[in-house]
Amino acid sequence: MDHNTTSAIMEVMKEFFPSNTSVAVSNAKTFIYYQPSKLVDLHIQPGEPVKQGSVTAKAIAEKHQVSEYIDSEVYGIPYYAMSVPTFDGEEVTGAITTIFPAKPTPISTNFFTIKSEDRWYPVPYEQIIYLEAENRKTKVQALNGDGYHKLNLTELEFMLPDDLFIRVHRSYIVNVNHIQEIQPDSHSTFLLIMKNRMKIPVSQTYSSTFRKALNY
Repeated sequence: MDHNTTSAIMEVMKEFFPSNTSVAVSNAKTFIYYQPSKLVDLHIQPGEPVKQGSVTAKAIAEKHQVSEYIDSEVYGIPYYAMSVPTFDGEEVTGAITTIFPAKPTPISTNFFTIKSEDRWYPVPYEQIIYLEAENRKTKVQALNGDGYHKLNLTELEFMLPDDLFIRVHRSYIVNVNHIQEIQPDSHSTFLLIMKNRMKIPVSQTYSSTFRKALNY
């Protein structure tokens, strides 16, 4: 995509990212789009090469999502970022990177408060089966029912404890304790069968991170 097309798409997509987040889009070698936030600015210019040691470079080289703190040696200021590679078949074509001044503080409680119809319910983490992006909010599926959280999936990904929850798809985060089995799947690399029998795909973007997290 050219710079104008990418800019138009990102103007629509930026509302899905957490506030005060810088966003960079690159092809396999250079950046083609950059939008800084008020809190962190790496001063990236379209056409500038992707720097070695950056989160973007690591995601492209390793062909999977990378979330990492980077010290000031790369861009002159420390930052925390998540970069997700883009693919054309098996070939990595670039990456989309969200940049934060620091990793967000995890939610201090061990439960979610979700809204169902006109009421709110606290749900302990261990009872949450999966979270799904739906209509710019997050659907939370729990053992005793479901409801919605006002934060989007990307915001919650950085706030949830990573020993329980893992992103497996752009639309899903799962609680690893509720995975019944993992099946190979030609369309999404893996298919998760949850204990409630829900089937959730693991996309190519997240497959390497998923395998590392589950040690197989």
